Amino acid sequence: MKIDECVSRGLGVVCGGIVLMLAVVGCGGGEVTQSTATTNRGVTEKEIILGVYTDLSGPTAIWGVGATNGARMRFDEANAAGGIHGRQIRYVVEDTSYQVPKAISAANKLVNRDNVFAILLGVGTPLNNAIMPMLFENNVPNLFPISGGRQMVEPFHPLKFTQRGIYYDEVRASVKYFIEQQNKETACVVYQDTDYGVEILEGARDQLELMGRELAAVSAHKPTDSEFTAAILKFKNANCDLVLMGTVHRDTILVLNAARKMGWGDVAWVGNNAAYAQVIADQPSGQGYYSFVHMAKLYADDDMSPAVRAWWDTYIERYSSEPGLAAMEGYRGAALTVEALQRAGQALTTEGLVKAMESIDSYTDIFGYTVSFGPDKHNGASESVLSQVQDGRWVKLTEAIGY
Repeated sequence: MKIDECVSRGLGVVCGGIVLMLAVVGCGGGEVTQSTATTNRGVTEKEIILGVYTDLSGPTAIWGVGATNGARMRFDEANAAGGIHGRQIRYVVEDTSYQVPKAISAANKLVNRDNVFAILLGVGTPLNNAIMPMLFENNVPNLFPISGGRQMVEPFHPLKFTQRGIYYDEVRASVKYFIEQQNKETACVVYQDTDYGVEILEGARDQLELMGRELAAVSAHKPTDSEFTAAILKFKNANCDLVLMGTVHRDTILVLNAARKMGWGDVAWVGNNAAYAQVIADQPSGQGYYSFVHMAKLYADDDMSPAVRAWWDTYIERYSSEPGLAAMEGYRGAALTVEALQRAGQALTTEGLVKAMESIDSYTDIFGYTVSFGPDKHNGASESVLSQVQDGRWVKLTEAIGY
């Protein structure tokens, strides 16, 4: 993939022959002030420069590549239609391989050399956490990161926006749904001993406490662990009939394989966005596994609307592969950005973008999912769908479950 390059010259940056003067900005703790609001970072007469630090070659490349492809599709559509108030969108992409040091280097380039107006669809909770302080010091919004960590919206910051379900909220919705609607009695948690996994544990505990219940058993593991027999025995002895999973693709499969080998059934295994992929559905042990997600995967033989079918066919023609959930998320994130840029008007500023994004209410994407924002609400999602693996594919069971 070609990466856009700029050349620094003194206090300016030359991008495509246009000299952009760099502004030294003081943000007073990250708040959008009048002085920063009038800084035309990344905005010229002809261009709006957006950027992303993402994983194109590492362990989460399935998310980085798909989201980037989806975003490029929407930006190309906007540019072909004349751009945003006469300006073309340029999307500068930097590969991090899902490594924090590389992500910091990429973010520094995007902010200080490419002079981006905003970051869009950055992949990874730890990477976003490491980079957001630097972004906000430079008055650069972080739009729609590919992460369900609470840090993407908490604590509230005017330059944080997300469009996907938060892991903590999804696991709380899972506990409530399976106890109240599926009559499950005994909840347990298996989780990676990471910030992500602890968020799943905390969500389950908090929701159970609210319902006057407790976790029956808990098992933590390292992301590199591969043996889960002891954990399954622990859950079986505790009579668990609901297991909330703070796992990702590899350990989800290993946990389900261990349970299958022991012949332990009649358990609801429930994951979230981080453990929702076709590779799990492809496993025999994945049969019956559940996941709460903000968007459900599409298959080629699904009954699609004309708009979605055209999007699907165009993606395949352009990238020679079927679009997954990441491509859907990338396309919608770019579509929301285009909408906000249009609403912000000709005199584009960071403050104007924030206000425009906050004005987007009950926005329904081409896939049929709705997000809403507001002055005090920068997390667009407030509900998820429950999907289950049935005969090697994900099947959406519910339209929406709020949280």
